[in-house]
Amino acid sequence: MKILGNRAFRWALLMIGLFAIIALTTMNVLSLYDLRTRMVEGEEERRIDQLDDINDSIRNQIIDPLRGISSIELEPIENSIQHSGQLPDNINEVLTRSAASPFFTDIYFTPDGTDPCAEDSEIYQYDSINNQIVPTDQYPKLVCDGVGIARTKTKIQLNDFNYRWNNNFEFDTHRSLNLGLINLNENSLIGILTLVLDEEYIIEEVFPPYLNNYFGDSNETGIVVWVRDWADDKILATNDTTVAYNFDMVDHRMRFSGSGFFDNWSLNLAFLESPVSNAYNATLIKNLFVLGFAMLFLTGSLVFMFVTAQRERQLAQTQANFLANVTHELKTPLAVMQAAGENISDGRVTEPKRLKQYGDHIYNESIRLKGMIEKLLDVARVDSGQNLVKAAPYRMHELVKSHLEENREYIEKKGFEVKFTSSDEVALAFVDKDSIETILSNLTENAIKYSKDEKYLEYQISSDDKHVFLSVTDHGIGIPKREQKNIFKKFYRVENSDITSSKIKGHGLGLSIVKNMVELNDGTIDVKSNPGQGTTFIVRFPKLGQESGQSPTSLDGNDQVSDNDNLKQHTEYVG
Repeated sequence: MKILGNRAFRWALLMIGLFAIIALTTMNVLSLYDLRTRMVEGEEERRIDQLDDINDSIRNQIIDPLRGISSIELEPIENSIQHSGQLPDNINEVLTRSAASPFFTDIYFTPDGTDPCAEDSEIYQYDSINNQIVPTDQYPKLVCDGVGIARTKTKIQLNDFNYRWNNNFEFDTHRSLNLGLINLNENSLIGILTLVLDEEYIIEEVFPPYLNNYFGDSNETGIVVWVRDWADDKILATNDTTVAYNFDMVDHRMRFSGSGFFDNWSLNLAFLESPVSNAYNATLIKNLFVLGFAMLFLTGSLVFMFVTAQRERQLAQTQANFLANVTHELKTPLAVMQAAGENISDGRVTEPKRLKQYGDHIYNESIRLKGMIEKLLDVARVDSGQNLVKAAPYRMHELVKSHLEENREYIEKKGFEVKFTSSDEVALAFVDKDSIETILSNLTENAIKYSKDEKYLEYQISSDDKHVFLSVTDHGIGIPKREQKNIFKKFYRVENSDITSSKIKGHGLGLSIVKNMVELNDGTIDVKSNPGQGTTFIVRFPKLGQESGQSPTSLDGNDQVSDNDNLKQHTEYVG
């Protein structure tokens, strides 16, 4: 008990130690990976935020000259234009600042009620030299588009009685900034200021410094940013002209935001491999490799021990079930024989016909009992390594023929059609006769068990230059492909066939015995089967050579080759 207690204690310590090492290793791996992920994600988020910074900074620079207009009283604009044809001084100050901005090329004012899209319409253009507005009917078409956008959206705002601002600005993509001027007292639109954007200046002078300052050389930062006109599929600016734009390379896309601001343009960011990231990844990979190897080794050891123990437990359970079933099945023929013998010995059965029936019962059950005991003995010999094989040269044709002569009547009584064909009646194999008998008996019994409607058995003998082939074919229920690799395992039975193991007596030993017998005779066995189409077992043994043109060595009455200098009479070995 003390030894068992110490062993259990050592196992407990081992399991605790393994668990602790695996837990610590896993925690370290997760920590390293989490640190790397946080660094990468943090860098990516910071770079994406920089795109927002670029968006906000450029937008603020554009609208900066217009700041303060919300505090100006705009109602006098209408009277001033009617009396003097000019805007009030405080509005002219805003226009002066705007005209000085490099972002704008021209400034126009369209009073409410004037349609710049109509032919021969006249609006106002700001003259920065004289600091005044002058009527003009020569203006670009984009004024029509910008005024239409701003007028529509401003009037929508005016429908909201909670709107408290005296202006509303809208961008016509990258072409113009349009400012709707509102009379808050009358909740009406005064007019639209249209500031024409300098697209060339923005593309050539504004974007490049931002991209270079924020993202630098892609060889150092591992980042490429493109400003793309998605409507015309054109690249406007980038921090690295050597890297061509590729849709699949882009990791993050961002549209310029803010009331139609650069609506046809987008910022496209791609994360390339940077030297810093590569160095960190290399260190991370090394650490992960070492920790992962240790964890896999320890986990593999644990799993191996667990699986081994589980298999031993399953084997023990299977053997226990096997012993219980065998005990039950041994009792059945014994009970039948006992009952029949008791009736005869007591004199209760005296009629010849009934005596014959009882005798047949006793005989058949004794045969059945003998077969079960022989199978158990075969298994015991295999497990103990004491399976004695007496190998000698035999004609395979004669061995199969002899087996069928003894068992054909039994097979046919089961309703089976028996067929035997041989393409080589003189082929010799160095095998044990009893082993062949066991192989044939088990394959035949297996075919009888698992055949339903079409009861057919075919035995075939063939050969080639190196092998003699013995095959047994039935037209039974077949074996699923996924089960075929397991059918030769001890105690294994196919449970998902049309006829389940609950309806067929057996213990999953027959085919394991067959495979063992075949291998003890230096042979191999294969199976070909499809569900519902039957099964063929093919056994292959090494062929004994014969000189061309000579008949095989003569055989005695037991089909065994007589004394011959070239062949050993028999060989005994322990399997």
